[in-house]
Order: sequence, then C-alpha cells, then structure tokens
Amino acid sequence: MIDTHTHLYPSDSFPGDEAALAIRRAIEAGVDRMILPNVDVASLAPIEAMQQLFPENVFIAPGIHPTELSDCWVDDLREIEAHISHPGVVAIGEVGIDLYWDASRREAQIEAFAAQLELATAKSLPVLIHQRAALQDTLATLAAADLKRIPTIVFHCFTEGPDSVKAIRETVPEALFGIGGVCTFKNAGQLTAAIPEIGIDHIVLETDAPYLAPVPHRGTRNESAYLPLIAAKVADILGFTTSEVNSVTTRTVESRLLRHSL
Repeated sequence: MIDTHTHLYPSDSFPGDEAALAIRRAIEAGVDRMILPNVDVASLAPIEAMQQLFPENVFIAPGIHPTELSDCWVDDLREIEAHISHPGVVAIGEVGIDLYWDASRREAQIEAFAAQLELATAKSLPVLIHQRAALQDTLATLAAADLKRIPTIVFHCFTEGPDSVKAIRETVPEALFGIGGVCTFKNAGQLTAAIPEIGIDHIVLETDAPYLAPVPHRGTRNESAYLPLIAAKVADILGFTTSEVNSVTTRTVESRLLRHSL
C-alpha cells in the first residue's frame, strides 16, 4: 500500500526516534511506500533524513504550506528549489491556499501557490494541493497555470461533497483525490457521497499523519500504519473488497505519482 501524504518525520509529534519507528510500523502493516510532503524550509532536513534511512520506502514532496508562508517566502522558495534535484523527490507539495485559518494573507497565498505551480511546470512534477475554504481561488490559480506540463494534480485531504468534485473536474479533469481518515468519521456524510462520484480510478489513499486519525483511533496521533483502515472504509463505500481498493490505488499512484522513481 502507498500513503500519498504523511508527515512522518522528526517534529513535536514524532520526537527523536519516533518517526523512524512509525515508518517501521507502517511497513510492517503493509504500507511499504510513503510520500512525505514539506511544509517549510525547516522541515526539509528531517524529511531528507527519513528518506536516507528508508530510500526504498520514503519519497519527498518539497514545497511551502499556505499557512506557513513567511514574509521571506520568495527566498524560502529559492532554497526549496535547490532541493528539487534530491533523488527522493516525486512531487511539489504541499502547496495551495488556506483561508480557513487566516484570510488576511490571501493575496500572498495565491502568489506563492502560483509560483510553486510554475516550479512544478518547469520540473514536470506532480503537485499535492492543500485547499481549505478556498476552492474558488485554488481553481482560478490552477486555470491560469500551464497544467499540460504538470503530470498529476492531487487534491490532498479531500473532504467536500459531489459538487466540489464536479467543480474541480471542470478545471482539472483528471485530478486525483486524496482520501484519508475523515471518511471513517460519523459526520463525513458529504465525503461519503462524493467518493462514488470520484470513482475508484481517481482515488489515492493518505493518512495526513499525525492528523485526522481514522476510527477507532480518532483523537489520537495518526500514523501511516493506519492506512488499511481507510482502505477498508473506501472499499465499504464503493462495494469493493479492500484488496481491490489496495490494488487499484497502488496502480494509480505508481503510474501517476511515482512513475519516474520506479
């Protein structure tokens, strides 16, 4: 199985050896590959250290998270760009627009998102998108980009309903949707309705660890080892076996996100 979005690297959530131990637990649980997205310059080194420890299991997606923009984000982006040649890099992420926490920096977020889309086009790399309370601005920024030069776009941590799926497809017809632990929550009605609209061929699995742990671990620290619980719920919603969901989503990730690393 492949976790397309997990923050398993040394941090407040995974201090000391905890990140490495969590990666080992994931591998033991059958989650043999994980994509670790970046959030800021400071997280580059710990992510690259995890990739060095687990070169066959860990991949990197460097970028600046919209809520982590510093006043010097242009300089930060230059530093991140210098790491794009790292052999573990498979995508740009996680990047996008988040107006849920702070709408006051909307223009800076849009500008930074556009700049990172340009980086993705220049390097022909997939993009992992974070958008919250900002779908219209996200789609407008994407529409202005050269999407033909971006191999794949993933809407990470997708939790919205069928109407949002349709709106996204008007701009990005072949978008992938990252489905995580929220699909196991009792209050996930709109996402449960959206998953059949998305369809199994456009779903990828993610944990977004250490956040949004699936039931029965909700409220605790999330880990990539819990990905099978998410696969089982997606299978239940779509009427597939868990094995079928694992097989299809793994094939999708290999062909659209990891293809140049295989």
